[in-house]
Amino acid sequence: MSRSTDPGHFFQTDSSEATRARRAAKSGNKNGSPIALQSKILNVIPNPFSASSVYVAESAGCVRRVDIESRDTKTVYRGPTAPVTSVAIGGAGRNSVFAGCWDKDIWSWDRDSRALSKKFKGHMDFVKVVICSKIGGKDCLISGGADAKIMVWDTATGERLHTLRDKLDAMMAVQDLAIDPEESTESEAVFVSSSSDPHIRRWRVSLESWSQLVDTGKQTESDKSTGTILEHETSVYKVIFAGDDESSDLWTASADGRAKCLSRFKQWSTEETYEQGDYVRAVIVTSDWAVTAGRNEDVKVWDRAKGKLRLIYDGHFEEITGLVLLEGDKKVVSVSIDGTVRTWGLTELDFEKVEKDREEKTKDLEPEKAPKKSLLTEEEEAELAELLDSDEE
Repeated sequence: MSRSTDPGHFFQTDSSEATRARRAAKSGNKNGSPIALQSKILNVIPNPFSASSVYVAESAGCVRRVDIESRDTKTVYRGPTAPVTSVAIGGAGRNSVFAGCWDKDIWSWDRDSRALSKKFKGHMDFVKVVICSKIGGKDCLISGGADAKIMVWDTATGERLHTLRDKLDAMMAVQDLAIDPEESTESEAVFVSSSSDPHIRRWRVSLESWSQLVDTGKQTESDKSTGTILEHETSVYKVIFAGDDESSDLWTASADGRAKCLSRFKQWSTEETYEQGDYVRAVIVTSDWAVTAGRNEDVKVWDRAKGKLRLIYDGHFEEITGLVLLEGDKKVVSVSIDGTVRTWGLTELDFEKVEKDREEKTKDLEPEKAPKKSLLTEEEEAELAELLDSDEE
């Protein structure tokens, strides 16, 4: 007996039916010059060897290189049969592609030949994030999983060097990892982790050992025992360091609907806050703009100098899962569960063009004003005309 997967064949609430109808109507839009793929896109990173392409992780169980200019999507890294959640470029000469997967493994390929290489096994649940870093001269891979563990691997041998756990065993599923560019040294990597709880944790790792860093500078007495950064109310989905080479701050995106800049100088307290209006899945930053995106499908561009919303880009019709900058921070690429890769401008000329186009479309949609109908009948109009003529005589 055949089984349908069409949601229209199942009971749905009025709200879910309205959402489905809205998304179906919106799915054909061409905003952001969409490049459509065949499955949900769960993660995106820039290509370190090209200013015009990105790598995406797909729910179909593959990693794909997408060239934004040529729109080429044929370079695919296959192997997993479960969704791929994250992707990273690293290893010797940055010649390996790594991917975290729902099957609890980390897969790797040769970047040029796309040949399968090592599999890294150790996590007991979904691998949520992978990043690469050089530690003590070794090319290392750092992974975080839904099992609330962070693991450090030697990419050359596949050996697991460390397994990091929260000192209070209170950390929930790891959501993201980010290397601290200022505190890391040649012999040690310092990084932060975010998770399904609101705490952001800091770690220091060398080849021989690891430790969890304790931040107590601005915490209340009740929070000092955790030694964590607590600036959000719930899950933190994204953490990135942004700024110049001498001073970078920590930027975060959370399910509490806010993206924040946490000041290094102020011991990781909140310096800037941007209200997305729903779960924030991604944040990316330039010297002028902060860009946020998430469950409400909008890409919001914020003027950092004024702290105000500059523009909303509308195009995706499902949750947005990632953002990356391209072309010297002049463009931002967004990816979504809707399976599209879209590109948006980040200059004033881009914003003004969008605003002008929207004004013209609004004018085109306005109905033409019908001539006012007289309150008199035709006979009354004729009598009035005769009276006016007689007055003139």
